[in-house]
Amino acid sequence: MTLEVVGRRTGRITRFPLGMADWQGDWYLVPMLGENCNWVRNVRAADGLVTIRHGRTRLCRLVEVPVDERAPILKRYLATVPGARPHVPVDRHAPLSEFAAIAAQYPAFRIETAPVR
Repeated sequence: MTLEVVGRRTGRITRFPLGMADWQGDWYLVPMLGENCNWVRNVRAADGLVTIRHGRTRLCRLVEVPVDERAPILKRYLATVPGARPHVPVDRHAPLSEFAAIAAQYPAFRIETAPVR
């Protein structure tokens, strides 16, 4: 899928190819490079308002998941997005406690449908 978000400095739309993970009926985005990657900073500056292109285009809001709730989402992310595995310092089969130990370094964002403006 492709995430489109307004650049925090340029004001222009920037696009990022990303992998999504499903968990308990919701979809999530996780930055494989961690807390300080460019798309995370842009999403935070845009108050979570983004466009997602995945077969169709839809306006969404990304809601950041609290650190103490991220571990199972991070584990599911590594199970479903193989390209992220070399970038995350935990094996995808590790217990949740190991994912909890790195959760503060890897934000997770729940994808919600944004109201049409």
